[in-house]
Amino acid sequence: MFFTTLLWFLVINIRLFFALLLFISPLLLFLPQANAESADPQKSIKTFQYKSALQASQDAIGRTLGSFSLTDAHGKAISTQTFLGKPLVISMVYTSCYKTCPMTIRHLAKVVEKARETLGEDSFSVAVIGFDTQYDSPQAMRLFAKKQGIENSGWYILSADSKTIATLTQELGFEFFPSPNGFDHVVQATVVDAAGKIYRQVYGEVFDTQLLVEPLIELVLGQPKPSQSFFATLVDNVRFFCTTYDPYTDSYQFDYSLFIGLFIGLSIIIYTIIFIVREYRYGKRPPGI
Repeated sequence: MFFTTLLWFLVINIRLFFALLLFISPLLLFLPQANAESADPQKSIKTFQYKSALQASQDAIGRTLGSFSLTDAHGKAISTQTFLGKPLVISMVYTSCYKTCPMTIRHLAKVVEKARETLGEDSFSVAVIGFDTQYDSPQAMRLFAKKQGIENSGWYILSADSKTIATLTQELGFEFFPSPNGFDHVVQATVVDAAGKIYRQVYGEVFDTQLLVEPLIELVLGQPKPSQSFFATLVDNVRFFCTTYDPYTDSYQFDYSLFIGLFIGLSIIIYTIIFIVREYRYGKRPPGI
């Protein structure tokens, strides 16, 4: 009797085990697929955020910046209207960034120096603005500038309140998102023309020199200034056409050969015209005269 009962108990439990196994096995097959599907949307969301941030940056080109009140590294108020009248380069950073922002600013400083050697020290302005309003105080910005070696470079080291930063970054097309490592954002330098209109966006921690200097040359030398004399405009036009990039030295120089070649070519054309006119007039003279 005991063995019969034990055998009956085992049979019943084995049936329950196989029934449970048949019920769970489809779920076991489905779970890995669900995990794979759940991973893909997260990846697509990250990609979409980067693409949308880049698109927002590009959409800002041609937009005229409004008037904003900022604070410099010494706690003094400064308006963005101060920058009107010559081009401006804007770089957005946050001071607690330990790698990307310092690398970006140090490279930007090298390119700005090359641009100033080509165009002049006061030909354009540079502003570094902290967007982490919780920590980017004037003191923090001043320390950040000192660490990056730009405290005495004639740059504007600025910060602002959260409302101002929100509006300013929106107009600049600069999007940033909190992340475990600080903030995720597109690394960009924004070139603004003398009228306050966004002219170009330059991307990357380390970018080619021409990407920033070329638009500055176009704005400083290639566009006429309202109060500029005809002679000054002519000189700027000559500098604009004769300033060339040397890839071996990664710098710009004034190529006199272009100007000399242009002068020689123009002289040949004028001489040819004079020669043709003289020959034409000589051919129309009566014989014996």
